[in-house]
Amino acid sequence: MRSIGLWAIVIAAIAFIVGFWNFANDVRQDVVEEPPPAEAIVALTGGSLERLSTGVRLLEQHKGQRLLISGVNRIVTDAELFEVLELDGELAECCVDLGRSADDTLGNAAETAAWAREHNYTRLILVTDDYHMPRSRAELTLAMPEVEIYPYPVQTRWTDPDLWRSDIGAASRIGAEYVKYLVIRGREALIGLGSNAEDGDTEPA
Repeated sequence: MRSIGLWAIVIAAIAFIVGFWNFANDVRQDVVEEPPPAEAIVALTGGSLERLSTGVRLLEQHKGQRLLISGVNRIVTDAELFEVLELDGELAECCVDLGRSADDTLGNAAETAAWAREHNYTRLILVTDDYHMPRSRAELTLAMPEVEIYPYPVQTRWTDPDLWRSDIGAASRIGAEYVKYLVIRGREALIGLGSNAEDGDTEPA
């Protein structure tokens, strides 16, 4: 029994390492294709300011009719953020919403889902850092399965293979994100099992 348990640990460790390696390689995109036109854009705060400036650029390029910046710090005023982003006043007033209810990625998903349903949006461009994109997209898909999400990742230094393969800090950052991604995938699986069980219970005898 002890040897079986040891082999199980070894296999799990190998699976984790292989999964992490694939995850780290997959999130790196040297060329990011422009997203198709959508009804709106959502940019998630955290990480780099480039997430937000990229969302603004897409709005200015008419890739969406409206922009949600989700997870804005409650102590930051609208005017302060717009000034940092060098956002045109008319564009900010007509087409930019600042969400302040989200404290994490799960909160971003809930905030975005409420906003999308309020405006009846069914196609959104999602802007966040490259290594954060898989988990963000998964969270948003769970929160609003009726909405089609077009990912637009912002490239970061952390996903440079030369960096994370040689720097423990960079590898740890991506590794932590990979663990969080596995958690949401596990949650997805549990939700799917629960839905299947409910469907089975409602079948006619």
